[in-house]
Amino acid sequence: MRRVVPAVIGWALLVGACTASDAAPAPKTREITSVPATTTTTVTPPTTVEAGDTLPPSTLPPEPLDYEIVWEQTAGRVDAGRLTVPLDYADPQGETIDLYVARHRADGDRVGIMLVNNGGPGSPASSMAINATTWFEPALTKRFDVIAWDPRGTGISDGAVDCVDDDEYDRFYATGDITPDNDDEKNELVDLAEEFAQRCIDRVGRPLQYIGTNNSARDMDAIRQALGEEQASYFGFSYGSELGAVWATMYPTTVRAAVFDGASDPNADSIEATRQQWVGFEAALNTFLAECSAESSCAFHNDGDAEGAFDELFATLDESPLAGPEGRADISLGVAVTGVVRAMYSDQFWPTLEESLDDAANGNGDGLLALQDGYYQRRSDGSYSNLLESFQAISCADDPDRPTIEEADADAEQLIGAAPRLFPYSTGSYSCSFFPESIDPRIEITGIGAGPIVVVGTTGDPSTPLDSSRKMAAALEDGRLVVVAANQHTGYGVNDCIDDVIHDYLVQLEAPENETICD
Repeated sequence: MRRVVPAVIGWALLVGACTASDAAPAPKTREITSVPATTTTTVTPPTTVEAGDTLPPSTLPPEPLDYEIVWEQTAGRVDAGRLTVPLDYADPQGETIDLYVARHRADGDRVGIMLVNNGGPGSPASSMAINATTWFEPALTKRFDVIAWDPRGTGISDGAVDCVDDDEYDRFYATGDITPDNDDEKNELVDLAEEFAQRCIDRVGRPLQYIGTNNSARDMDAIRQALGEEQASYFGFSYGSELGAVWATMYPTTVRAAVFDGASDPNADSIEATRQQWVGFEAALNTFLAECSAESSCAFHNDGDAEGAFDELFATLDESPLAGPEGRADISLGVAVTGVVRAMYSDQFWPTLEESLDDAANGNGDGLLALQDGYYQRRSDGSYSNLLESFQAISCADDPDRPTIEEADADAEQLIGAAPRLFPYSTGSYSCSFFPESIDPRIEITGIGAGPIVVVGTTGDPSTPLDSSRKMAAALEDGRLVVVAANQHTGYGVNDCIDDVIHDYLVQLEAPENETICD
């Protein structure tokens, strides 16, 4: 599932693109980039491709090309290289781009290759191979060459989307009145969204239309071909489940095995996907507040009324932001919402959130700002990755719909009831209205011919609620849902049960029964 994008750029709920580190860190610290729903989804109808139809350009099978990766050893069992692929697969002899690819070589009885993705969209994933022993247990790293790449538009692959300078991030993502009370305030948000989109168009140009999920799925097959493998295994987290579902539907006979951990509903339109996600975040927040009210040791206990204290704090921030640290913008309501959303990705963040909310109620918003900075991948030197920019650009490239400003506002009005504690602090998502027209059709997810695919959902996942993962499994020809009891986004690493299920499936092809429970 995609992150929620902040303030003027997306559903101004400021649930900006989540960073990799925002998802489940147990027991290993994994950098899962989950993006809560915005007004865009990647793999949903109504625009579908039926069997026998003439496929649009971006879904045409590529003509055979001589794909090659020249590897250079970087450290230990890790190699890195670049793969040249067409910018537009409908024009294979035309303009090309280079993808940065990393490989962690198996150090045991090798099964084959395992392509991996940590979510987003917009997150570079090459570090998953470089740090494969942190991401995956020896049961996988000994048996597979772990192959990870920076998807087109991200990281150090060509065409990485970089729309704004680091010193402008606060202006685009942390400032602005995200609850405009009049036309002038709303127009400020619209103007900022238009400026952001134009910056992307000016800096990136033509590749903006070719960085969508369909082409990334095609890149996956190019990587497979370059490595000389007839089939590939796959392990995708969060948005990586969307990417994997597109790949498995486009190239079913090349799928040896696939795991989608923290999956979205592939049949939801953009409004329904957004609703599902906000319901998930609201439910997680309400659980957090209820536990805080019940436990006197909670820093935000407020004499057993954490809910009331939370609502009062947000109402106050809506009227009067807190002063930020020197050199930073004020701690606005948008910052607070983003910080809260980040903490919902795992209950391991909840103690930090308790302290941060208590500090904010006493006039110090630095803790909420730190949570937001982690969500936005702000580095210690004040620089940022290009995650947020590439997230927005890829989301827009995936979505053929371009809502008008009025339509975006109307969509937002429909969603307020889904999350009454959080969603009222939002406006419509305006940015895609100003991005280039999408040329990528949505792919109807079926996975026909791909064999059994394991879908993992956790009971307390705010970003991809369990029902969304269940719907992904149902959409696949042979989806096998595994339910993990945990208050976090994604399930791998939560307990031995889910790890054993995944390892046995990927290594031995022993697929679990549908609706297997790991508690």
